[in-house]
Amino acid sequence: MLLLFDIDGTLLSGATREHARALDGAIREVHGVNPDNLRSQIGPAGRTDGEIARLILLDLGVSARRIDERADDVREACCRIYAQICPPDLSDRVVPGIPDLLAFLAAREGVTLGLVTGNFEPVARLKLARAGIGRWFPARAGGFGSDSEDRAALPAIARRRVGKQAASGTSIPREDTIVIGDTPRDIACAWADGVRCVAVTTGQYGPDELADADAVARDAGELRVRLEELGA
Repeated sequence: MLLLFDIDGTLLSGATREHARALDGAIREVHGVNPDNLRSQIGPAGRTDGEIARLILLDLGVSARRIDERADDVREACCRIYAQICPPDLSDRVVPGIPDLLAFLAAREGVTLGLVTGNFEPVARLKLARAGIGRWFPARAGGFGSDSEDRAALPAIARRRVGKQAASGTSIPREDTIVIGDTPRDIACAWADGVRCVAVTTGQYGPDELADADAVARDAGELRVRLEELGA
């Protein structure tokens, strides 16, 4: 069973401020435009870093061609700036109960923990390392905003990547994969790949807004129950 966790709002709460500053700084550095006050207008929750940058830049009049040409530069600048400004300790941003849940799941036979996140991978790895929970997520186990701007593409990327590291060498089957996230976009990306999803209300969305998931959990304790009910 492959369990693919979102990060912001699911594993961590309140860990996006420096991340947002880094992406805005990268946009300024690479494109010479000011992204201030545009983030709230595009609704960044559940979007990939690349998609957020694209929507901001389009709103500022930057052409799609120019955005494509400089996408790698924005990613590299964002990761560099984030490494400079990321707080040394993010342990206070971990959602209550998550460390115990990850330890429990990692100890279960046949369970692999991975990530499906809109964060660029270096940002995701540093964020989790400084939160003290990075050890639960093996290197390259997941799909990241640096893999695709389209979040809907990430579960399939994660299944293929983890499968190549396994004995079979093929993608982890859809029926053996569950996405865990806190936004409607997490649910949509799971549906796009034909995998199941458990939504958590530890982010900004309530149970009614997450009702399309296969199951909804209020906290880490309830998430454990829901995952066990789904065979994890």
